[in-house]
Amino acid sequence: MALIVHKYGGTSMGSTDRIKNVAKRVAKWHDAGHQIVVVPSAMSGETNRLIGLAKEIMDQPDPRELDMIASTGEQVSVGLLSMALLAIGKQAVSYAGWQVAIKTDSAFTKARIQSIDDEKVKRDLDAGKIVIITGFQGVDEHDNIATLGRGGSDTSAVAIAAAMKAAECLIFTDVDGVYTTDPRVVSEARRLKTITFEEMLELASLGSKVLQTRSVEFAGNYRVPTRVLSSLTDPMLPLEIEANSGTLISFEEDTNMEQAVISGIAFNRDEAKITVLGVPDRPGVAYHILGPVADANIEVDMIIQNQSVDGKTDFTFTVSRGEYTRALAVLEANRESLGAASITGDAKVSKLSVVGVGMRSHVGVASQMFRTLSEEGINIMMISTSEIKISVLIDEKYMELAVRALHKAFELEKA
Repeated sequence: MALIVHKYGGTSMGSTDRIKNVAKRVAKWHDAGHQIVVVPSAMSGETNRLIGLAKEIMDQPDPRELDMIASTGEQVSVGLLSMALLAIGKQAVSYAGWQVAIKTDSAFTKARIQSIDDEKVKRDLDAGKIVIITGFQGVDEHDNIATLGRGGSDTSAVAIAAAMKAAECLIFTDVDGVYTTDPRVVSEARRLKTITFEEMLELASLGSKVLQTRSVEFAGNYRVPTRVLSSLTDPMLPLEIEANSGTLISFEEDTNMEQAVISGIAFNRDEAKITVLGVPDRPGVAYHILGPVADANIEVDMIIQNQSVDGKTDFTFTVSRGEYTRALAVLEANRESLGAASITGDAKVSKLSVVGVGMRSHVGVASQMFRTLSEEGINIMMISTSEIKISVLIDEKYMELAVRALHKAFELEKA
């Protein structure tokens, strides 16, 4: 008897009919002899609705109170799913994150999981029950509810799977796996049967919406076998077929992996660029610019510092578009102490990345990428690299053109 964690996204939980289908699917796995823990998201659109209500009351909602509100969507989901299971004769029990308890830090709206007490859950599983736990949330040391940020239910599911040493974590979503890029942008995009943890981590962090980055980090750190598969198939699909569908995130590079130089292309429209012009080029300049930004809990992505000219340099970095205005305000408040001539920005940029473990053993990937973009007349504003990825910042209006051109250039439509 294996312990399996199921995670269902908002689309999968989008209506009572879909919740009933989730219940049938969960019951099928339980009937096969598995112990099942389920982590559902809020119903599709519910979290946005709740945040919208908060913003009608307060332009910048208090983070603690916003978490109190936003966490309720998942509580509705677990109760409805538990009732759907009870209605078909299965023993089920639902818990909010604080009842388990899932302990987090106090970074409201962006909390991180610190520990999970699984004793209560184990007792229920041993008693033959299906356990349903809210995703996206936990409780801090002061008993405040804290949410994990958008997409946090993925993180909850993988963290629970890691804490309980589950045999596998199945991420059921509205797509049937991980693709070479977004099929809505490139119709020839191909579903991958397997992908390495490193590649999935890069794709998730670079804008792929299939899995939340921190969930992939958990999967890698605790070596949790994780599979992405569709919840929109027939819930009574034979278990042996479903268990091998979708995309498996693996921890060992395939022996043929060298043949696949690039596995996927990720893009992120949620980017904004900020440039601090004419700052004194002296030790600590990067810290003095980014320190106040970090203190404001704003995450920085790509960074470039230009060569010094007459003792002055320009410093450019990117943040998420939602943090753009706040980051500019932080820098303007510190402009005089920084000695900056001016601060400029552009919120109409996108980041585009090619990812593949095969880059370790193949040369020419960067030159092919840059040549392809050049042939399409697309200017590159910033570049960053790692061992298995190359990212560029480009004008937002060229993003889809760039994705299609690179997908074709690297022949990703071919198996």
